[in-house]
Amino acid sequence: MLRTKLLFAALSAAALTAACAPIVGQNGFQAIDAKPADILAGTDTKQTVLTKLGTPSTTSTFESDSIWYYISQVTEKYTYNRAQVTQRTVTEITFNDTGQVAEVRTLGLDDGQQIAMNGRETPTRGRQLTIIEQLLGNVGRGQLPRTDEDVPGQRRPD
Repeated sequence: MLRTKLLFAALSAAALTAACAPIVGQNGFQAIDAKPADILAGTDTKQTVLTKLGTPSTTSTFESDSIWYYISQVTEKYTYNRAQVTQRTVTEITFNDTGQVAEVRTLGLDDGQQIAMNGRETPTRGRQLTIIEQLLGNVGRGQLPRTDEDVPGQRRPD
């Protein structure tokens, strides 16, 4: 009897500690054969970058041929909490006019900026309906089935 209680307590403790482990997710670009740090300015070209790293995650909005971005991030999620980004890497590869790599920059999570959302709202015309008005709002607005007396000269299809 004592053995079963100890076994049950040990299994319960193991289950509780396993529930505290985070779920780790890897999103975005994943380096397989070569890393973005292996790209050298002045020697690599667009074609060699495509061969080593593959298609970029995104390109620059205004200069899509001259700036490529390779983005990856690691997130951790504990049971019922939101996922938190624990590591982010953005590699920016800039090309010159001849197609050679001019600059390689690696940005981390600390290089990002928090953007505060604006809490103002645009007012709309009308008024806010209460829940009772929403539930009972259409009562009495529907049309009853028409009869022959309502529309002279027309019959309802039977």
